[in-house]
Amino acid sequence: MLILTRKVGESIAIGDEIKITVVSTKGGQVRIGIDAPKTVAISRTELSVGSEVGEKNGAEGEES
Repeated sequence: MLILTRKVGESIAIGDEIKITVVSTKGGQVRIGIDAPKTVAISRTELSVGSEVGEKNGAEGEES
């Protein structure tokens, strides 16, 4: 994992088509903006992990 420090208004480029910008910080939260082509799927990992856990729990419940 690459860890970078950025200030509000600064960006990180991933390849030629994706740019992540720090929009604001408040308390322990950081707001980011993501510029990417519409063909790139962007999702919050806690939602993906949560749905996987729900599927696993559902599958286990069916076996019982």
